[in-house]
Formats: sequence, structure tokens, C-alpha cells
Amino acid sequence: MPEWLQWSLITTGAIAIIALLGFIRRQTVVLSENRIRQQKAEAFQAKRRQNMIDSIRVIAMAIEEDQVEYSEACLRIKGLLDHVEPALMEKAPYRVFIEVYEQLRHMPTHQARQDTDARFVAKMDKERFSVEKRHADEIRRAATAIRNHAF
Repeated sequence: MPEWLQWSLITTGAIAIIALLGFIRRQTVVLSENRIRQQKAEAFQAKRRQNMIDSIRVIAMAIEEDQVEYSEACLRIKGLLDHVEPALMEKAPYRVFIEVYEQLRHMPTHQARQDTDARFVAKMDKERFSVEKRHADEIRRAATAIRNHAF
């Protein structure tokens, strides 16, 4: 084999090794950045979940101290539990949150409520208060249970 061919193959091999080392280095950096991004996303999700759990507990305490209307509290807790632990609402005593939600979900809220005729709003409030009264004891028991629940 001629000497120039040997040097050409050696040079080509060295260039290939350098190119592969560059590629490996770049992939290592990309993997490291992805790992860091993944850890940040997991930390964000964990913090978000903990904030929702804290909100559930605050609402439950507000129910226990009669600082919030039961219907509103049930709607809020149900919405938070949908994200935190949806299966929990199928168990007693937490089932009351979904029962109240099902009975009240047809009622307009926020701007839609403000845009609704006052007589219709009064009729809906009467229905809402009736639902609250029927489920008051269950709601209080569920609030105490969920405040002490280990998520």
C-alpha cells in the first residue's frame, strides 16, 4: 500500500473520529438540557399540585367555619379534585361534591349570571339554597374528611 494512501486513510479516520466526538459532545449537551427541562417541568407540576391541595384544604376550612356558601365550595372543590385526584370523588364521603355539582351545573355563573334576568336568578338561588340545605351535613362531613385526607 502506498504511503500517500496510508496517510489519506489515517487523515480520514482522524477527521471521522473528531466529527464523531463533536456529535457525541453535542448530544450530551442536548440530553443534559432535556434532563434539566424535565426536572423543572416536574417541579412546576409538583408545586402546582401542592397549591391545588392547599386550596382544597382552605376551602374545606371555610366550609367548616361557615365562611363560604356550600354550593360554591362544592363547585370549587370538585374542579380542583378533577386535577388532583378525580377518583376520590367516587368514594364516600367525597361523593357529595359531585352530587351537588351535578344538581347545580346548569346554572349560569360569572358574566352569564349577571346577564340573566333578576327573577330567574332569584329562582335559581332558591333552588341552590335548597340543594345546600339538603346536603349541608354531608358537605360538612366531606369538608372535614378532605381537609384531613393525605393526598
